[in-house]
Amino acid sequence: MTAPFQHIVVDRAGPVTTVTLSRPEVMNAINPAMHDELEAAFNAFADEPAQEICVVTGAGERAFCAGSDLKAVASSGGHRSYPPHGYAGLIERFDCNKPFIAAVNGLALGGGFEIALACDIVIAADSASFGLPEPLVGAVALGGGVHRLARQIGLKQAMGMILAARRVDAAEGARLGFVTEVVPTGELKQATERWCDQILRCSPQALAASKETVMRGLAERGIAEAMAAQGAYPAFAAWREGEDAREGPLAFAEKRAPRWHGRA
Repeated sequence: MTAPFQHIVVDRAGPVTTVTLSRPEVMNAINPAMHDELEAAFNAFADEPAQEICVVTGAGERAFCAGSDLKAVASSGGHRSYPPHGYAGLIERFDCNKPFIAAVNGLALGGGFEIALACDIVIAADSASFGLPEPLVGAVALGGGVHRLARQIGLKQAMGMILAARRVDAAEGARLGFVTEVVPTGELKQATERWCDQILRCSPQALAASKETVMRGLAERGIAEAMAAQGAYPAFAAWREGEDAREGPLAFAEKRAPRWHGRA
């Protein structure tokens, strides 16, 4: 199923929603209308129980996303207004515990890199590259980039990338730790489908609880505090009281595939 958007393409294949940034003529740079379309698409994904995984990718072979459309920014006098869930409708989407996968098929710069960093898993073509070049145009990567990068790869490596506006390739991204897997360019779609298939073996309730516990736990002062607090996290509590927590052990004991709650 394809939603009628102008700047993005949304496809649903079973429980997987794929959102494709589709302005290849400008390397999928994001303008104000595209921000709003992405907000709507991600809202629809988050609100639909049958949709379990969201894949974000870019149209064409040159770019995943080159960040903000600077011509659109300049024409607006530098004024920027983002939707309720922040840049691209994603970087402040802290209320969605479903998995997001970035399938990075080319340049991921500025806001494009921030989108990838906001996803849970990053699968990169070997031709992909990443960077936060904002200081080169008098800007700051405030779409979560400076905060997420420092947390995901460590302070000194992050500062090297940020302060020198340094671009790294997919292999270095994997070494630094923000890329989950690097694959040949022609195998990106296949690799993404493989990751989706692996995730879909799991209980949706357990996945939600796991993601929430990881992300909220990182905000606690330490492991002891995180473990003490996790019982009060909403998705964790829902999993603990839910059907999947009982179905998993029962299916194992009966030597059959589990029938997860809410999944056909």
